[in-house]
Amino acid sequence: MKAMTDVRPLYTVLRQTTEAPVVDAIAHLIADGADSELNRINVLEFATRTGLDEEKVISGFLHAAQLGLFDMSWNVLCPGCSGVLDSHPSLKALRHDEYTCALCAKAYEASVDDQVEAAFTVSPGIRRIGAHDPDSLPLWDYTRQMFWSSGIELDEDVLARLSDQDTLGAAALQPGETAELSIALPSEFIIVFEPVTHSAQFIDVAGEPTDEVQSLALSFERQHPLTPTLSLRPGPLKLSLTNHADKRVIPAVWVAADALHTLLGKRKPILTAKRMLTNQTFRDVFKADNLSPDQRLKITSLTFLFTDLKGSTALYQRVGDLKAFDLVRAHFRALLEIIAAEKGAVVKTIGDAVMATFNRPEDALAAALRMREAMDALNEERGTRDLVVKIGIHEGPCLAVMLNERQDYFGQTVNIAARVLGLATTQAIHLTGAVIDTPAVTAMLDREAIAPIEKHAALRGIADKVLVYEIP
Repeated sequence: MKAMTDVRPLYTVLRQTTEAPVVDAIAHLIADGADSELNRINVLEFATRTGLDEEKVISGFLHAAQLGLFDMSWNVLCPGCSGVLDSHPSLKALRHDEYTCALCAKAYEASVDDQVEAAFTVSPGIRRIGAHDPDSLPLWDYTRQMFWSSGIELDEDVLARLSDQDTLGAAALQPGETAELSIALPSEFIIVFEPVTHSAQFIDVAGEPTDEVQSLALSFERQHPLTPTLSLRPGPLKLSLTNHADKRVIPAVWVAADALHTLLGKRKPILTAKRMLTNQTFRDVFKADNLSPDQRLKITSLTFLFTDLKGSTALYQRVGDLKAFDLVRAHFRALLEIIAAEKGAVVKTIGDAVMATFNRPEDALAAALRMREAMDALNEERGTRDLVVKIGIHEGPCLAVMLNERQDYFGQTVNIAARVLGLATTQAIHLTGAVIDTPAVTAMLDREAIAPIEKHAALRGIADKVLVYEIP
């Protein structure tokens, strides 16, 4: 399916916000990529394959989605098999209850840290691909493109072995249809798996072989509750399959052998919802798509950086409103550019202070060190010593929420990060023990020959003293 509309005007607009190499790579993918390459695109893998900067690629795909080149989906993944348990067009649709994976026989709460991926599929108005009509896809194309996420490394040789050697039978059933399969059961653990309804029936085949024909009837509904494992003996089986769902189903009988386990064990990095929430382009472009007012998304680990301009009130009195405003604006511009460059995002500015988030503590520390250098450069350039920035960094669990029509964060981690900032009286960076214990942060400090000063600090509103490290 390669029918395409004329997208050149959209590329012209995209070049206004996205660097030319990224636009060219996207244009090449849309024009020449295989159908499977244009469905649930893993943008981190795309960046690696094209040799482009990850952050610039993420930003480019976000701007391209805003223009209608791609549809963005938020896919809830099973941590066990990397199957897509559900797919939502917006984070607002993410459920708070558990998602069940029949293939792994487990239920999971969707974690935005690593179980919700942001993926991109070419829009049907731009180029029509098979995934736009999934009921037309054959069994293995459907399983590869629709059931498994962009985070599973599909080894072609292993996949061929699973489909050719370890698949004992398969069927395609329209709504209301029934099919019968005659299968010779080996003495193995068997899975009857249906990827459309995410249904699975486990069969433990053991004991003495039999020549008697065993019978088993399974039906497929839109709902797929977990079912107990059945026990059968090696030998002939008449398997009756009935489709009670409202769409085509494509059940297959697999041997749970090495090929399946090898396939499920190979993973690659994905663009997580957590990383997207801390991406500046996403926050700027998709404000309305972030969260709904009543959502509370748990994040197990996020790094917060707070800054504040020391003595800003005295600065206005000393140099006058006009000059002070110019200095403060230059300081904000420098900080915001550094935050975006170090893979962070600005949550909000409060007076002369900034609250920002980062996926990793080392990125926050890299930003903090650059911020101090930037302030020194601005002071030298303007012949002043007025720009002195205090910085506090803390890492821990939190809730992603909507406050005052803006995506924000709530919890003790946020409170501690804000209080840590208050410890600084000079241009110092204060880190908590949670940050400095990160191996990448330790390596960065060693590389820069920085020896932090350890101290226990009493923080306002926090019951216990907190271990804090000062980088003078």
